Amino acid sequence: MRPPGPSTLGFVKGLATRGFLATVGDAWREHGDVFEVRLGSRRMLFAMHPDAVKHVNVTNREGYDKLASYDTVREFLTGQGLVASTGDVWRRQRRLMAPFFTPAAVGAYADVMIRDAVELADRWDGMDGQTVEIAEEMTRVTAAIILRSMFSTEQLESIHRMKDAVETMIAFANRRLTLPPLPMWVPTPMHRRYKAARAYVHHEITTLIGERRAVPESDWPDDFLSRLMRARDPETGEPMSEELLRDESITIFFAGHETTARTMTFAWYALAANPSVAERLHEELDRELGGRTPTVEDLFRLPYTLQTVKEVLRMYPAAPFYMRDAIGADRIGDFDVEPGVGVMLSPYYTHRHPDFWEAPDTFDPDRWTPEREKARHKHAYHPFAAGPRICIGNNFSLLESHLLLAVLAQRFAPGLPEGYAPRWEMHGVLGITNGLPMVLRKR
Repeated sequence: MRPPGPSTLGFVKGLATRGFLATVGDAWREHGDVFEVRLGSRRMLFAMHPDAVKHVNVTNREGYDKLASYDTVREFLTGQGLVASTGDVWRRQRRLMAPFFTPAAVGAYADVMIRDAVELADRWDGMDGQTVEIAEEMTRVTAAIILRSMFSTEQLESIHRMKDAVETMIAFANRRLTLPPLPMWVPTPMHRRYKAARAYVHHEITTLIGERRAVPESDWPDDFLSRLMRARDPETGEPMSEELLRDESITIFFAGHETTARTMTFAWYALAANPSVAERLHEELDRELGGRTPTVEDLFRLPYTLQTVKEVLRMYPAAPFYMRDAIGADRIGDFDVEPGVGVMLSPYYTHRHPDFWEAPDTFDPDRWTPEREKARHKHAYHPFAAGPRICIGNNFSLLESHLLLAVLAQRFAPGLPEGYAPRWEMHGVLGITNGLPMVLRKR
């Protein structure tokens, strides 16, 4: 049986007037947990129920992969990095890289996270009462953290140039995903900016790899690049190629700062919009830290801080949708899935499913007590996807968000300008189209 869904014309009109995020939500409320959208020759099936999340990512995971849906990401952003690679390449890279992203392994970078968070807090000390664009502040600190963790980069100028170049590439790829693209040979300003950014990023990473190979391995710093360069396939003994080292470096930087920057940006909005939550968070930080800089060991005594991060990821997941392409015929719920159909899963709306979340539009970190979390459908929450293709950097991101919030919220309570209301939209990732200006306020 074919799934229901809106007309192509109605859906396109919604995209033009209300945007992707709202239009998909309207279709979900009207047509149910599984519905279909036709855009030209392309069919997309949207599946919002946690059972569908489990089916696509776990139960029938061999029946889905990142095929045509990720061509743009592969071509213009990550190459054959883990985010978009498929088949044997993905399995080999995942096997090689998984040990670098366990909770214990990412803990090695906690000192970098704390140092950069303290540096930001010290800079904010002299800006009390000033209005800043909080998304830019969070992007700045997460970019510094991932570049220092990835390449041991210390020079601020290099950090800012790499950040700007990768963000140009991200914006370009997102635009090609959401708007009809022009051929790359058309010399538009956007094409020129993208090509220059890509050339810069590729040159910088290739140069770093070459410089590292020019010195004894014993002199290499203990960062992600060194770990990638040392990695050997356990089955063949082969190292990563130069191209894969570059692609995985770009992938780690892209995923390692973009998502966490957005999570932290949305955390500041949520705290400012929910004063009672902020009060409990501040009480925990004051009680457990007493004004001192937290260590990674302190995080075990800051459960409400982590619950707040998890609730931000529930309500405002940086990746509100992700797609898997059906390899063969399948069924999701009562509906047929044909080969080649793109199945769109949505953390944003699954996390708001009223059958699994009480008062789903209310920001409530108490949802994340161990008892309530254990009782919930395991796949009602998937901010990092699920199954074998769950984001490999989820432990790094959670640790970074926990530490950043602990360091910064202990010293600051940024406020929203009077009359401010965010306008949420998705352009590849979740964002606020009117920005997030916030007034820095020292506690």
